[in-house]
Amino acid sequence: MTETPKLDGRRRQAARNDDRILEAARAVFLADPDAPIAEVARRAGVGISALYRRHPSKEALLRELTRDGLERFADALDAGLADERDPWTAYGATLEAVVEGGSQALAQRLAGRFAPDAGLTEAAARADDLYRALDHRAREAGVLREDVSAADVILLLEMVMLVDLPDPTRIGELRRRYLALVLESLRAPGAGPLPGAPADGAELASRWQR
Repeated sequence: MTETPKLDGRRRQAARNDDRILEAARAVFLADPDAPIAEVARRAGVGISALYRRHPSKEALLRELTRDGLERFADALDAGLADERDPWTAYGATLEAVVEGGSQALAQRLAGRFAPDAGLTEAAARADDLYRALDHRAREAGVLREDVSAADVILLLEMVMLVDLPDPTRIGELRRRYLALVLESLRAPGAGPLPGAPADGAELASRWQR
Protein backbone atom coordinates (compact mmCIF):
# COMPACT_ATOMS: atom_id res chain seq x y z
CA MET A 1 0.00 0.00 0.00
CA THR A 2 2.76 2.45 0.87
CA GLU A 3 4.47 1.92 -2.51
CA THR A 4 1.49 2.96 -4.65
CA PRO A 5 1.81 6.74 -4.09
CA LYS A 6 5.51 6.49 -4.96
CA LEU A 7 4.71 4.70 -8.20
CA ASP A 8 2.00 7.23 -9.00
CA GLY A 9 4.42 10.02 -8.22
CA ARG A 10 7.04 8.56 -10.52
CA ARG A 11 4.49 8.23 -13.30
CA ARG A 12 3.41 11.83 -12.82
CA GLN A 13 7.02 12.97 -12.90
CA ALA A 14 7.65 10.93 -16.05
CA ALA A 15 4.59 12.51 -17.69
CA ARG A 16 5.77 16.00 -16.71
CA ASN A 17 9.22 15.22 -18.09
CA ASP A 18 7.71 14.02 -21.35
CA ASP A 19 5.62 17.18 -21.67
CA ARG A 20 8.71 19.31 -21.06
CA ILE A 21 10.72 17.30 -23.57
CA LEU A 22 8.09 17.69 -26.30
CA GLU A 23 7.65 21.39 -25.58
CA ALA A 24 11.42 21.91 -25.70
CA ALA A 25 11.73 19.81 -28.85
CA ARG A 26 9.09 21.91 -30.62
CA ALA A 27 11.04 25.08 -29.92
CA VAL A 28 14.46 23.60 -30.71
CA PHE A 29 13.59 21.81 -33.94
CA LEU A 30 11.32 24.54 -35.27
CA ALA A 31 14.30 26.88 -35.02
CA ASP A 32 16.83 24.33 -36.29
CA PRO A 33 15.81 20.81 -37.39
CA ASP A 34 19.50 19.83 -37.38
CA ALA A 35 20.01 20.75 -33.72
CA PRO A 36 21.46 17.98 -31.50
CA ILE A 37 19.14 16.10 -29.19
CA ALA A 38 21.27 17.25 -26.24
CA GLU A 39 19.95 20.77 -26.83
CA VAL A 40 16.41 19.47 -26.25
CA ALA A 41 17.45 17.91 -22.93
CA ARG A 42 19.15 21.14 -21.87
CA ARG A 43 16.13 23.28 -22.75
CA ALA A 44 13.74 20.83 -21.07
CA GLY A 45 15.84 20.75 -17.90
CA VAL A 46 16.18 16.96 -17.91
CA GLY A 47 19.20 14.70 -18.12
CA ILE A 48 20.11 13.20 -21.46
CA SER A 49 19.54 9.73 -20.00
CA ALA A 50 15.97 10.68 -19.03
CA LEU A 51 15.35 11.87 -22.57
CA TYR A 52 16.75 8.68 -24.10
CA ARG A 53 14.56 6.55 -21.83
CA ARG A 54 11.52 8.17 -23.41
CA HIS A 55 12.90 8.60 -26.93
CA PRO A 56 15.77 6.25 -27.85
CA SER A 57 16.97 8.35 -30.82
CA LYS A 58 16.55 11.74 -32.41
CA GLU A 59 14.50 10.14 -35.17
CA ALA A 60 12.17 8.60 -32.58
CA LEU A 61 11.75 11.99 -30.91
CA LEU A 62 11.04 13.71 -34.24
CA ARG A 63 8.49 11.04 -35.07
CA GLU A 64 6.73 11.42 -31.71
CA LEU A 65 6.82 15.20 -31.96
CA THR A 66 5.20 15.10 -35.39
CA ARG A 67 2.59 12.57 -34.27
CA ASP A 68 1.73 14.80 -31.31
CA GLY A 69 1.42 17.78 -33.66
CA LEU A 70 -0.87 15.88 -36.01
CA GLU A 71 -3.08 14.87 -33.10
CA ARG A 72 -3.31 18.50 -31.97
CA PHE A 73 -4.17 19.49 -35.54
CA ALA A 74 -6.83 16.78 -35.73
CA ASP A 75 -8.31 17.77 -32.36
CA ALA A 76 -8.69 21.37 -33.57
CA LEU A 77 -10.43 20.13 -36.72
CA ASP A 78 -12.68 17.84 -34.71
CA ALA A 79 -13.73 20.76 -32.51
CA GLY A 80 -14.36 22.81 -35.64
CA LEU A 81 -16.69 20.18 -37.05
CA ALA A 82 -18.68 20.34 -33.81
CA ASP A 83 -19.01 24.13 -34.12
CA GLU A 84 -22.69 24.84 -34.83
CA ARG A 85 -22.26 28.41 -36.00
CA ASP A 86 -22.70 29.28 -39.66
CA PRO A 87 -20.26 27.34 -41.90
CA TRP A 88 -17.99 30.28 -42.75
CA THR A 89 -17.63 31.44 -39.14
CA ALA A 90 -16.93 27.88 -38.02
CA TYR A 91 -14.43 27.36 -40.84
CA GLY A 92 -12.53 30.55 -40.06
CA ALA A 93 -12.49 29.86 -36.32
CA THR A 94 -11.12 26.38 -36.95
CA LEU A 95 -8.27 27.65 -39.12
CA GLU A 96 -7.48 30.23 -36.45
CA ALA A 97 -7.28 27.46 -33.83
CA VAL A 98 -4.95 25.49 -36.11
CA VAL A 99 -2.68 28.50 -36.57
CA GLU A 100 -2.67 29.17 -32.83
CA GLY A 101 -1.56 25.58 -32.27
CA GLY A 102 1.28 25.91 -34.77
CA SER A 103 1.54 22.18 -35.48
CA GLN A 104 1.68 22.48 -39.27
CA ALA A 105 4.74 24.73 -39.24
CA LEU A 106 6.69 22.09 -37.35
CA ALA A 107 5.47 19.30 -39.61
CA GLN A 108 6.73 21.24 -42.61
CA ARG A 109 10.16 21.73 -41.02
CA LEU A 110 10.52 18.05 -40.16
CA ALA A 111 9.12 16.54 -43.37
CA GLY A 112 11.48 14.00 -44.92
CA ARG A 113 13.85 13.82 -41.94
CA PHE A 114 12.63 10.46 -40.68
CA ALA A 115 10.65 7.45 -41.83
CA PRO A 116 6.97 7.60 -40.80
CA ASP A 117 5.72 4.63 -38.81
CA ALA A 118 2.22 3.14 -38.52
CA GLY A 119 1.24 5.44 -35.65
CA LEU A 120 2.24 8.53 -37.57
CA THR A 121 0.48 7.34 -40.71
CA GLU A 122 -2.68 6.73 -38.69
CA ALA A 123 -2.52 10.20 -37.12
CA ALA A 124 -2.01 11.79 -40.54
CA ALA A 125 -4.95 9.88 -42.00
CA ARG A 126 -7.23 11.02 -39.16
CA ALA A 127 -6.20 14.65 -39.63
CA ASP A 128 -6.68 14.39 -43.40
CA ASP A 129 -10.16 12.89 -43.02
CA LEU A 130 -11.21 15.60 -40.56
CA TYR A 131 -9.92 18.45 -42.71
CA ARG A 132 -11.64 17.05 -45.78
CA ALA A 133 -14.89 16.88 -43.81
CA LEU A 134 -14.48 20.52 -42.77
CA ASP A 135 -13.60 21.49 -46.34
CA HIS A 136 -16.61 19.58 -47.70
CA ARG A 137 -18.98 21.32 -45.29
CA ALA A 138 -17.72 24.75 -46.35
CA ARG A 139 -18.02 23.85 -50.04
CA GLU A 140 -21.50 22.43 -49.62
CA ALA A 141 -22.54 25.71 -48.00
CA GLY A 142 -21.06 27.62 -50.94
CA VAL A 143 -18.73 29.72 -48.78
CA LEU A 144 -15.36 28.35 -49.98
CA ARG A 145 -14.19 29.22 -53.49
CA GLU A 146 -14.31 26.26 -55.85
CA ASP A 147 -10.87 26.65 -57.43
CA VAL A 148 -8.97 26.16 -54.15
CA SER A 149 -8.01 22.64 -53.10
CA ALA A 150 -7.71 21.23 -49.59
CA ALA A 151 -3.95 20.95 -50.15
CA ASP A 152 -3.83 24.63 -51.13
CA VAL A 153 -5.27 25.55 -47.75
CA ILE A 154 -2.83 23.35 -45.84
CA LEU A 155 0.11 25.03 -47.58
CA LEU A 156 -1.33 28.48 -46.91
CA LEU A 157 -1.67 27.64 -43.21
CA GLU A 158 1.94 26.51 -43.13
CA MET A 159 3.03 29.82 -44.65
CA VAL A 160 1.12 31.78 -42.02
CA MET A 161 2.62 29.71 -39.21
CA LEU A 162 6.16 30.37 -40.42
CA VAL A 163 5.84 34.04 -39.41
CA ASP A 164 8.43 34.49 -36.67
CA LEU A 165 9.78 37.49 -34.75
CA PRO A 166 11.58 37.96 -31.42
CA ASP A 167 8.38 39.28 -29.78
CA PRO A 168 5.90 36.42 -29.13
CA THR A 169 3.01 38.88 -28.87
CA ARG A 170 3.73 40.25 -32.32
CA ILE A 171 4.03 36.74 -33.73
CA GLY A 172 0.47 35.99 -32.63
CA GLU A 173 -0.84 39.33 -33.87
CA LEU A 174 0.75 38.99 -37.28
CA ARG A 175 -0.27 35.37 -37.75
CA ARG A 176 -3.87 36.33 -37.03
CA ARG A 177 -3.55 39.29 -39.40
CA TYR A 178 -2.22 37.18 -42.25
CA LEU A 179 -4.74 34.43 -41.61
CA ALA A 180 -7.48 37.06 -41.97
CA LEU A 181 -6.00 37.96 -45.36
CA VAL A 182 -5.90 34.29 -46.33
CA LEU A 183 -9.53 33.81 -45.30
CA GLU A 184 -10.58 36.81 -47.39
CA SER A 185 -8.91 35.19 -50.40
CA LEU A 186 -10.54 31.81 -49.73
CA ARG A 187 -14.10 33.02 -49.42
CA ALA A 188 -16.39 32.38 -52.37
CA PRO A 189 -16.72 33.55 -55.05
CA GLY A 190 -13.17 34.97 -55.10
CA ALA A 191 -11.93 38.12 -56.82
CA GLY A 192 -10.79 36.34 -59.98
CA PRO A 193 -9.31 33.14 -61.39
CA LEU A 194 -6.10 31.77 -59.91
CA PRO A 195 -3.03 30.94 -62.03
CA GLY A 196 -1.68 27.41 -62.22
CA ALA A 197 -3.08 24.14 -60.98
CA PRO A 198 -4.03 23.68 -57.32
CA ALA A 199 -1.82 21.66 -54.99
CA ASP A 200 -2.89 18.08 -54.37
CA GLY A 201 -2.50 15.52 -51.62
CA ALA A 202 0.15 13.55 -53.49
CA GLU A 203 2.39 16.61 -53.57
CA LEU A 204 2.02 17.08 -49.82
CA ALA A 205 2.72 13.40 -49.17
CA SER A 206 5.85 13.50 -51.35
CA ARG A 207 7.53 15.76 -48.82
CA TRP A 208 7.73 12.85 -46.38
CA GLN A 209 9.77 10.69 -48.72
CA ARG A 210 13.40 10.42 -47.62
